[in-house]
Order: sequence, then structure tokens, then C-alpha cells
Amino acid sequence: MIIVTGATGQLGRQTVERLLTRVPADQVGISVRDPQKAQSFADRGVRVRRGDFSDAASLAHAFEGASQVLIISVDKMGDECVKLHRAAIEGAVAAGARRILYTSQVGAAASARFQACRDHAATEEALRACGVPFTALRNGFYVTSAVQFLGNALESGQLVLPADGPVCWTTHADLADATAAILADEGCFDGPTPPLTAGRAHTFDDIAGIATEITGRTMTRTTAPDEQFVREMTGYGVPAERAYNLLGFFVASRAGECATVDPALATLLGREPVALGAALREQLSDN
Repeated sequence: MIIVTGATGQLGRQTVERLLTRVPADQVGISVRDPQKAQSFADRGVRVRRGDFSDAASLAHAFEGASQVLIISVDKMGDECVKLHRAAIEGAVAAGARRILYTSQVGAAASARFQACRDHAATEEALRACGVPFTALRNGFYVTSAVQFLGNALESGQLVLPADGPVCWTTHADLADATAAILADEGCFDGPTPPLTAGRAHTFDDIAGIATEITGRTMTRTTAPDEQFVREMTGYGVPAERAYNLLGFFVASRAGECATVDPALATLLGREPVALGAALREQLSDN
């Protein structure tokens, strides 16, 4: 049985949907903190069980009978994030999974300037040490994160962010398609995958121009000093540690750590990934 964690989140839900087009529902199980939110999958024959990375007993139940476990990374950074990922890996090993898959990220490295990429690197090290074959999905950065950074700029016309560099923004939908294909073809990647990215990297100058074209309202990109960005984030109620972690993304991007473009995703999909302009048009129309 293929087990997918985090199946009520954006990537998890779409991955399960794509997976159900490739394998029978009775071969798919999901591990979620709130099974009620996954009732629609249960109604279609998917096994739904409660699983919480901080509760080993729940993982033993949720991962029971697993042939593969897809661990979708948690929305946290730092020691807590890696601790939870290690617990999930241990749960998958204990359940007897033949392969563990994990949603890592482009730029994962112990020396990365962005905390999330250091966390992914630490999780990949735990996977290497676990004794079970694994696949680390080196996903591109999500388009939805770019939209979140746009924030109030959609109304004010002023996109004020720290200096940045190119980022290869990639859609959840394309990554879900690729993940389902990899799960259905067990063992097609061993260890880290090639970067799974869209076809072109963009700066926030580019994004401001694309947003202007989509909305018909001029958006001006202004560079904010790093400390000003942190002050503004904390002023909005963001904890200081998280504000500095977010700043790390911009530091990493201007160092070229987020700009990787690779054809692997297009090869998996059998088509070109969705371009940023088309993805932003869809995202902005939903907001």
C-alpha cells in the first residue's frame, strides 16, 4: 500500500488525486492529523487513518502495511522541523516500507543560506542513514509562495521586498503529477532526484511586470533593506526567528541558490511545466 502523509494540504491532496488515476483506491492510504478533512477520499475507497509525526503510536497505525511512504515536509523550519521528519522516517522504517519518499527542495544543502534548505539537507541525511531505499524529491519553489510575497502589493501597486535573485517557481499541480508518477513507478529514482522545476527562473522584478500585465494595474518593484524587511515582518506579528528565516530566502536567491532549472520535470510530465505567467494568472484570479 502507498501511504501519503499530509494529504489534506495543497501538495498532498493533489498528489493523492493524481495517484488515484494510476492505481486502485484500495492500494492508497493516507495519514492525516484530522481524518474528517479527508472524508472525500474515504468515500472513494482510500484508507484514511490519523497520523501525527509527534505521535509514534499514531504513525504505527497510519503506516501499517506500507510498501511506500511519501513524507510531505512540514510547514516549519529549524530543529522542530527536522525532529518531526526523523520521527516520520522512523515510523516508515518500523512499518516495513520498501521505499520512503520525501518532498525535499532545490538547493537542499547543509551550507544553504535558507533555513528550509538546510532542514531538507538534514532530513536527507536521516534518510541516508535509515537503511531503507529512499527518494528525495528536489522540488522547485512553490508558485503559491511567490503569491504570498506579493501580499498587499496587489492593492498598493508597490512590491517592497529585499534584493533577490532568480527563482524557478513551480506549481503544486505539476509537482503532484510528477510525484504520483514516481510513486506509481516505484524505484525510478534512488536518492535525490534531479531538480524538479519549471522551465525558467524569474526575479521579483519579473513578477511585478507579469502581475502588471495580468491585472492591468501598474506594480512597481522597490528594494527594501534587509533589516527593514525584518522589522516590517515582526511588526505584522511574525516571530523574529521566522522573519529572519524568510529573509534567508532572499539572501539565498541573490546568491544564486534558487535559480536551478532542469528538464527532469518536463520529462516526467511528458510536457512542459506550467509557466509562471499562466500560474500567476490562475493564482491571482483566485484571490
